[in-house]
Amino acid sequence: MIDNDKENLFTRRAFILGGAQALLLSTIVGRMYYLEILSNQHYKTLSDKNRIHSRLIAPLRGQILDRKGQVIATNHNVYRAVIVRDQADDWRETLAVVQPLLKLSDENLGAIAKDIKSKPKFIPVTLKENISWAEVTKLELHLPDLPGVMIEEGRNRFYPYPFETSHFIGYVATPSEADLDGDPLLELPGFKVGKSGLEKSLEQDLRGVPGIKQVEVNAVRKVVRELATAEGTSGHSVELSLDLGLQQTVYNRMQEHNSGSAIVLDVRSGEILSYVSVPGFDNNLFVHGIPKKEWKELLDHPYKALINKPIAGQYSPGSTFKMVVALAALESGVVDQHTAVHCCGHVNLGSHKFHCWRKGGHGSVNLQMAIAGSCDTFFYHVAGLMGIDRIAAMAKRFGFGDITGVEISGEKKGLVPSRSWKQMVLGRGWSLGETYNASIGQGYVLATPMQLAVMTARLASGKCVMPTFLKREEANFPSLDIDPKFLKLVTEGMDQVVNVPGNTAYASRIPYVGMEMAGKTATTQVRRITEKERALGQTNSGSWVWHHRDHAFFVAFAPVHDPKFATVVLVEHGVSGGKVAGPIARDILIATQQLIKDI
Repeated sequence: MIDNDKENLFTRRAFILGGAQALLLSTIVGRMYYLEILSNQHYKTLSDKNRIHSRLIAPLRGQILDRKGQVIATNHNVYRAVIVRDQADDWRETLAVVQPLLKLSDENLGAIAKDIKSKPKFIPVTLKENISWAEVTKLELHLPDLPGVMIEEGRNRFYPYPFETSHFIGYVATPSEADLDGDPLLELPGFKVGKSGLEKSLEQDLRGVPGIKQVEVNAVRKVVRELATAEGTSGHSVELSLDLGLQQTVYNRMQEHNSGSAIVLDVRSGEILSYVSVPGFDNNLFVHGIPKKEWKELLDHPYKALINKPIAGQYSPGSTFKMVVALAALESGVVDQHTAVHCCGHVNLGSHKFHCWRKGGHGSVNLQMAIAGSCDTFFYHVAGLMGIDRIAAMAKRFGFGDITGVEISGEKKGLVPSRSWKQMVLGRGWSLGETYNASIGQGYVLATPMQLAVMTARLASGKCVMPTFLKREEANFPSLDIDPKFLKLVTEGMDQVVNVPGNTAYASRIPYVGMEMAGKTATTQVRRITEKERALGQTNSGSWVWHHRDHAFFVAFAPVHDPKFATVVLVEHGVSGGKVAGPIARDILIATQQLIKDI
């Protein structure tokens, strides 16, 4: 009886245990069925998200070309070393090993550490750009002991003609904190954005659209294999209006002097054919981060290499402004082509003398003779009759006192003074003596070389020419609304400046039939000549220290009878517009007419 009870108890226990095991087994099988069959796609997706990473591929930046397809800005292969924080066991220890291999300064190391801390762990941080092949080899030997460190091959911006083109092309550099707008593309190692010049203003055209690469990573997020790649779209190449051959010719000619600028415009389209500021600088230095030493040298350059003189340099335009004054006088009816003024070498105003540049005077001169001989006395007289406000109104029509809107930043407005301007800014009334000074482009009047180039193109065409660095299919500029007879009188005066013996630029004439130019000289004072210096005959600034010498200007257009090209030349502290700037303008316009055949 006892044995039967034990047997029954064992049977019940076995049954219960077996039932429990069966229940557990069915639960496991059911769960496996749920996971493997019913939820397969859900967990497969989660798994893929865990092991598949998408990475942006930086697009290739578009090239910048001249009007004939010559490359001015391009890309070339470079190597860079990067570190990924979440793949490094101890990134600080890794940096300590890398520092001597890549010759990183403590300052470099501090900047890298700051980047590593501020960026997401999976974003690569650049250790060094543009590493040499020797550095690549050295780093490769140590890579097994440097988790998270990789060598990448990339493409970086390269300027094959840096000094000739630096001021208008500008440069690219690593985005600053101010540039970051949430776009992950800007945080990619080695990615650069335009910082100045056309590189900056054309950024959206040049940048392109990034691609995406999917990679499989293991448990420690190291890349196991590349799964798929969707190529991005390269940036658009941009064709400029400039001619590289002409640019090099003009730059080489201007380099004969310490500092200055020169511009060549197409009179009919406003296209900029050459744009030179000297001295130039190597914009390639900025692509990889300019070292402190080179940066300081540029900042302290005695001839201000970083200043973009054609648009940011503001100067008294001197006698180049006389054409504006002449047109204001003609339009206001103060003078006509026959009006004559006697020049004895100066004009008295109270106790002060306003001198003409020719000590003995020009005698009796009319408007064309006054332009041809650059007679200051004539312009004192007519300016006094019509007043500063009429001069200011005409100057505005020629583009003075405002930016031209050319496609690079940093352009200055210059200054066109008036009665209201002086009262508002200086709190004083206007004087007749100030009108005299303004009539010869001195005093408060300030202009950029670009504004003078635009003025010359407008004189030659009679239209409101606007400059551009980009090729234009056509340009329908509105008329200046100035009587063509008046424009003809003034431009014929400019013709005489160059092509009539005895006038201020006759020595700079173009001797080739059909290529002749018309122009105007200007020698603008940097400091006032005292009466004592005049009495001693010390009026030639060539003997003074360089930064006190007069600036030399020349504006011109050619050919005289069918204007196509306009130029302005400025030689800072060049002493004489006729003797220094004039010959340069002649050589530039000869080269332009020989090289530019598609206009």
